[in-house]
Amino acid sequence: MMNILIADFDRKFVEELQRNWSVAGTNLLVCSDDKTLMPLIKKTSIDLAFIEVPFLMLDNMDLISYLKERQPGIEIFVLCDDRNWQGAASAITRGASSFLKKPVTLSLLESTTSKIQAQQQNKSNTQLMESQVLDSLLGDTPEMRKILKTVYKVAPTNSTLLITGESGSGKEFLANVVHRYSKRANEPFVPVNCGAIPENLVESELFGSKKGSYTGSTADKKGLFESANGGTLFLDEVGELSLATQVKLLRFLQSHEIRRVGETEARYLDIRIIAATNRNLQQAMHEGRFREDLYYRLNTFHLQLPPLRDRKPVIPNLIRYFILKNKEAQGKEIHDIEPAALYALTKYPYPGNIRELENIMEHAIVLSEGGIIKLEDLPEYVQVEAREKTVAIPHIKDAASLKESASEPVFDNAEDAEENEKSVENPLGKPIHFEPISGKTDRAGLLTHNPTKFITHNPAPEEEEILSLDEMERRHILHALSICKGNKTEVCKKLGISRATLWRKLKELKIEMDGGED
Repeated sequence: MMNILIADFDRKFVEELQRNWSVAGTNLLVCSDDKTLMPLIKKTSIDLAFIEVPFLMLDNMDLISYLKERQPGIEIFVLCDDRNWQGAASAITRGASSFLKKPVTLSLLESTTSKIQAQQQNKSNTQLMESQVLDSLLGDTPEMRKILKTVYKVAPTNSTLLITGESGSGKEFLANVVHRYSKRANEPFVPVNCGAIPENLVESELFGSKKGSYTGSTADKKGLFESANGGTLFLDEVGELSLATQVKLLRFLQSHEIRRVGETEARYLDIRIIAATNRNLQQAMHEGRFREDLYYRLNTFHLQLPPLRDRKPVIPNLIRYFILKNKEAQGKEIHDIEPAALYALTKYPYPGNIRELENIMEHAIVLSEGGIIKLEDLPEYVQVEAREKTVAIPHIKDAASLKESASEPVFDNAEDAEENEKSVENPLGKPIHFEPISGKTDRAGLLTHNPTKFITHNPAPEEEEILSLDEMERRHILHALSICKGNKTEVCKKLGISRATLWRKLKELKIEMDGGED
């Protein structure tokens, strides 16, 4: 049950909401005076709050910060009008999600609630699914197994970790894994991109500030360190911090105390620090851009994530994961990937690592039709990987065909077999299969196409497309080869041509055979 709080001084409005509220799976709590608000908040866990601006400061206490501290996952919408909209804008800088301008209607509040309800459910499903397929998502390679072994040992402790790796290689995901397997799993995980915070705001954003400590500071502000109290603070791109901020970070690691900007009082915090960077911190130390003592404090345990190109076996699992992740966002259900598209996805080198693969999958899902991702749905630079050559594939109709096609291919000669090994990159040395996985839908899995054997890039032509005679002949032969599962003798019978004619056509039309039966 999701607890919804609506705090507004308009008693009639609040009573009307209470009478007519109809969002299933929610429990509505209302308040129209400041005396009853705090007792209500203290005895109830709030998931979503709609709060009028005058309630935001109670007895000189920032209600936004108080709610965020008690319930890190809470969503807060501020209700404002033309007279106090500046208070709403200030609330957003302190952690409120957004504001709604009065007068607001019941339908607007209910639709906003339903949207947040769906988002939180999707987030919960995604977290569960990530935990279930952790090993598969990170990669089943000796190097990744070693990293996961270290993660499982280190996670339950309070030791500081330093995660290094190329941009987009999954450093934040791995940090989240450490958090989930720790004793702090039910406490906040707060990610911070150190390189994205303006230099003049770094200290106040990280450590907080006292009211009046700088121009525009109208209330006490809690920093990201305090937001992570009891949990884990993930400092991404830690190498971007200035030397002055590095000193404060070092002091915290030594004493677990911080001081807000403008305050002299020290605050003790129980936080685990996980840092990450794509920079060479040792080189930065030698150049005087990163403190040596801070480096050794952060580097209690060091996890070096390999790039995606060095763990290709994980790509099929990541593809399934991103399909599940994008299902709700894009409103599309994907149940199959054309073999040529799958081949291109496994061959592409991914200089942008996992983040680039996620973007490519989003691109493909948006353009896909009929629940199938085809080669033309991928970005052009990825399609090139499959268009370097055309390889005939067995025709796949049902589960029986899938099972039969999983056997090893038969080649005409040793040269064909060697060429097949060169043309298809298969780091596992065995077929890569797609298996159904659990998630939000029972159609989340992909068909078990094998990109190491079943490769094509000749989808059915559009009705208005005019093909050349050579292209039509090429597609017809490819279709026959597919139906006959590469059996050239059977193809000759079906087409009514001799074997010599077939071989000549294959050469003229540049159709290569991975193997087949005579």
